Amino acid sequence: MIGAQFSHKIDFLYRRGHSGIAVGRAKFGNKSVGQHCGYIIFVLWPRRRHTDQSRKPKRGHPQKPVAAVVGGAKVSTKLELLANLVEKVEHLIIGGGMANTFLAAEGYGVGNSLAEHDMTDTARAILKKAELVGCDIILPNDIVVAQEFKAHAAFSIHPADACPKDGMILDAGPLTIQRIEMVLEAARTLIWNGPLGAFEIEPFDAATNSAARKAAELTVKCGLVSVAGGGDTVAALNKSGAAEDFSYVSTAGGAFLEWMEGKTLPGVAALNSN
Repeated sequence: MIGAQFSHKIDFLYRRGHSGIAVGRAKFGNKSVGQHCGYIIFVLWPRRRHTDQSRKPKRGHPQKPVAAVVGGAKVSTKLELLANLVEKVEHLIIGGGMANTFLAAEGYGVGNSLAEHDMTDTARAILKKAELVGCDIILPNDIVVAQEFKAHAAFSIHPADACPKDGMILDAGPLTIQRIEMVLEAARTLIWNGPLGAFEIEPFDAATNSAARKAAELTVKCGLVSVAGGGDTVAALNKSGAAEDFSYVSTAGGAFLEWMEGKTLPGVAALNSN
């Protein structure tokens, strides 16, 4: 268990402007830190200081509209996350392989793309829930398709409902990127977890790079509060060159996801009781 003396050292470092922020999991003893330090959780490294104090987020009260980007391979690994976010955000941008599952749920062919066809009923339930609570879900309306998964593979762009049977969807298309950027321009808070396409290989990193750079620009110029976390997310933001201009980037992927899923973290609970 972390003692009071160490906790006060974290308190001192934070007041001096350091990134002294604790991971919110019980096994690390962060409840003790939370009881002694009145600060936010996770290993969140503040990249930029908020010069406009009116835009500085208050704990539990994000500036609205709130947009969330959720990407990655599988819907099944982020069910709780998606179910929680549709009730908390105004716009939910879904990308990566999980977007293919949602496209399949809407009756679109996805060719040889990565998709969980056994999760289409779940995807439809999430879409219905979002409609009921007024959350706008943004799926790709155009897609970048290739026949092989490798860097600089030949590709073509199609409407989302016209994926070739022998093709793989590897990224969102330019019209989708434009739509995402419009959503980001209207948002005041952004939460990001997961890439929007096969960000590891060019040119299928375009949607992730474009959206990340737009978010970074809006953070610097317009005071967008941008919070990102998760292993692939950090890698993608670093690759795009946008990470340094995000408000916060979390290196505590597991704790960050639990927070996004709406779970109570011991360190957060300790802060709320202060």
